[in-house]
Amino acid sequence: MTAFGKLIRTTAFRLTLFYLFLFALFAASLVGYFAWNTRRLITEQITSTVNAETGEITDIYNRRGLRGLVFTIESRALRPGSNLYLVTTPEGKAIAGNVGSLAPGVLATTGWSETAYRRLEDQDRADHRALVRVTELSSGFRLLIGRDLDERRRMFVIVAKAAQWSVLVVVVLGIAGGIFVARRVLQRIDAMTGTAQQIMAGDLSGRLPVGRSGDELDRLAGNLNAMLERIEALMKGLKEVSDNIAHDLKTPLTRLRNRAEEALAKSSCEADYRAALERTIEESDGLIRTFNALLMIARAESGQARGNMDDFDAADVASGIHELYEPLAEEDDMSLRLKTAPAPLYGNRELISQALANLVENAIKYGKPVPASQPGTVVSLDAKQILIEARREGDQVLLSVTDRGPGIPSADRKHAVERFVRLDSSRTQPGSGLGLSLASAVATLHGGELRLGDAHPGLIATLAIPARAASSDRLAAQTQDVPQKVA
Repeated sequence: MTAFGKLIRTTAFRLTLFYLFLFALFAASLVGYFAWNTRRLITEQITSTVNAETGEITDIYNRRGLRGLVFTIESRALRPGSNLYLVTTPEGKAIAGNVGSLAPGVLATTGWSETAYRRLEDQDRADHRALVRVTELSSGFRLLIGRDLDERRRMFVIVAKAAQWSVLVVVVLGIAGGIFVARRVLQRIDAMTGTAQQIMAGDLSGRLPVGRSGDELDRLAGNLNAMLERIEALMKGLKEVSDNIAHDLKTPLTRLRNRAEEALAKSSCEADYRAALERTIEESDGLIRTFNALLMIARAESGQARGNMDDFDAADVASGIHELYEPLAEEDDMSLRLKTAPAPLYGNRELISQALANLVENAIKYGKPVPASQPGTVVSLDAKQILIEARREGDQVLLSVTDRGPGIPSADRKHAVERFVRLDSSRTQPGSGLGLSLASAVATLHGGELRLGDAHPGLIATLAIPARAASSDRLAAQTQDVPQKVA
């Protein structure tokens, strides 16, 4: 398709032609209305002048008779630019005036008529047009007084030419403006099309050009760029998940297979087989937990969990998690402390409970105080304490877990929330590296964020979620949370 063909097929050019047609039609109608009113005004002026003169001459005839009428007609007919005058006998013979010929039948009836005529002194043979009035006088004489319509014709010609030039100028300027606008729009659309083809070819880094005018195309390009950034992030996350699954799940699957082979090769009694099966089941449960965590993260990041949102109190969630994990902390020589205040929240209770449970379990595993450098030094009870808090602060609800362990260096905090990432200090502990990833995904789903800060010493992990007023009747119907353990 040629460049001109693309140009005339654009919506902008077609809209320009459509509005150009409407504007030209409006302009022609306006000029036509002006011409019609001009014609009517000239006609009214002619009739008013002829009526006045007819009345005046008729009065002269009544007072002075035929001789005075003829004298008056002859004297007025000699004036430059005079009207048309004609006096005829009852038989139709002209006795005075400046009219040489008329259209047949004009003098047969009285009143107004438009007729062709020639003056007596005209040298050319062309007929002219005039608006005349025929009046019957006493004794059967007829008086014709009229006015040439050439002035009205010239005025109409002037208006018609002005209308033609106006329409021509409007059409030319409209087409030129349409081509200019269509070319600019087409250039921007072609740039967007090129970027779209680049993206379809696999380069997700392409972005649509955004101008500085802030028009609808710029707003569309901005929204599409935001969507492309989200798609690129999701595709990058999907690739990372695929790579991480292939890398991180290979080890437990290989270990699972090796244990099964070892059981077949070395087990000699039922107890050995049972022990091998128990280890296999334990390893399989760990894999199932990992896959369940991945599915939960995928649900949170895709927004599918928004359909299960309701009103509840974040303090109830924190109390349930404290009650559930307090025995586990005591087994690990740690203690849980709870500090809550009413914090109405609107969201997915199950996912928020799971995210808070992950933060608590991480604190139990990795929040143990650092061993003292001096032998015999006793670790204080406060250093073994983990604090769970739920409160409202401004327009946010904060669910935080604070420990007194080694914490996470500030340089590693952004990296720590990625899937399957386990820092060097945590590789000796069991886990899949998905706990913080799930907590971050849940916070993002609710329009909030996961904050990792320094507790001096230790780590404070906070779920900051926008708050909404909760309905009291819904709070009474909430049940105790039993979260899935994902470390």
